[in-house]
Amino acid sequence: MNDIDASKGRLQQSVCRWCYSKLSVDQLAREVAARGMAGIDLLAPEDFPVVKKHGLACTMTTSHRLEDGLCDPQFHATAIEAITSAIEATATEGWRNVICFSGNARGIDRETGMRNCTNALEQVLPLAQKRGVTLVMELLNSRVDHPDYMCDHSAWGVELVRRVGSEHFRLLFDIYHMQIMEGDIIRTINQHHQAFGHYHTAGNPGRHELDQDQELYYPAIAQAIADTGFEGFIAHEFVAKRDPLAALTDAVSQCIV
Repeated sequence: MNDIDASKGRLQQSVCRWCYSKLSVDQLAREVAARGMAGIDLLAPEDFPVVKKHGLACTMTTSHRLEDGLCDPQFHATAIEAITSAIEATATEGWRNVICFSGNARGIDRETGMRNCTNALEQVLPLAQKRGVTLVMELLNSRVDHPDYMCDHSAWGVELVRRVGSEHFRLLFDIYHMQIMEGDIIRTINQHHQAFGHYHTAGNPGRHELDQDQELYYPAIAQAIADTGFEGFIAHEFVAKRDPLAALTDAVSQCIV
């Protein structure tokens, strides 16, 4: 039996579905609920009934392909269609987060890519606002995992949030990815937390569990996030080298503040 209860802390914790592919959604949902967590990240609408059965939320709904994103107009129609469907499905359940991506640059310069992202977002944000949903663009590293991804630094993403100027568009600050690209995690959280609508965790290097073999100290990071008054979700997105459920329990414990 695990005796961890994430609901006792100030942060709402969840976990990314893809990291537990050996478990069914139902099995994972039982484990998540047993730890007092809020829900599961990166689910599609067909999984919604399962998490609801366990009293959980989908804390982030999937949408379009990561590489084929909003910085490139050739993908706008497909991406906007996927985002629109995700907004409607998420809003129907009373949930609030839909993921989106800048996508890969494919030779597009950063200023043009930002304008393209802004144009695409302006097409879907009226629906998001009407339905009470927030679109959240993920910050990813382009050095190790996602070569050519455009939204790969917090400064670029924060500027995009400023230009879009909507409370229904925020960034997913992935701590693992931004440690690779720029470090200075806690200072960035303190300075730009108003632009961050969601957080992901993982150890670096390797995207493994939050243990002594990696360089980030998550109790202090979790404290910094909580101290900003953050009311969203922090989702664990690591691939464990050992027992994945024991690693999840440990990660949850480190982020109870």
